[in-house]
Amino acid sequence: MNLIIWLIVGGLIGWIASLIMRTDAQQGIFLNVVVGIIGAMIGGWLLSPMLGAGSINQSDFSLGGLVVSLLGAVILLALVNLIRRGSVR
Repeated sequence: MNLIIWLIVGGLIGWIASLIMRTDAQQGIFLNVVVGIIGAMIGGWLLSPMLGAGSINQSDFSLGGLVVSLLGAVILLALVNLIRRGSVR
């Protein structure tokens, strides 16, 4: 059951991050889930020590954990845009 919740929350976080970074038209459901989960990993590694909150990958489904995961997903999309286009957008 945790896997299903993890995929749904990861998909929602990836979708919100793609809306923020204006890449939603290029991504489907699968890429939203991937961006959400990998973004949560990035947020967990980079932002968790600074903000003191976990990420969704660390089983922290609090508001702080969701924000850390969202920020990690936005960072991931910014890096992808920088590599593909040469600008963050």
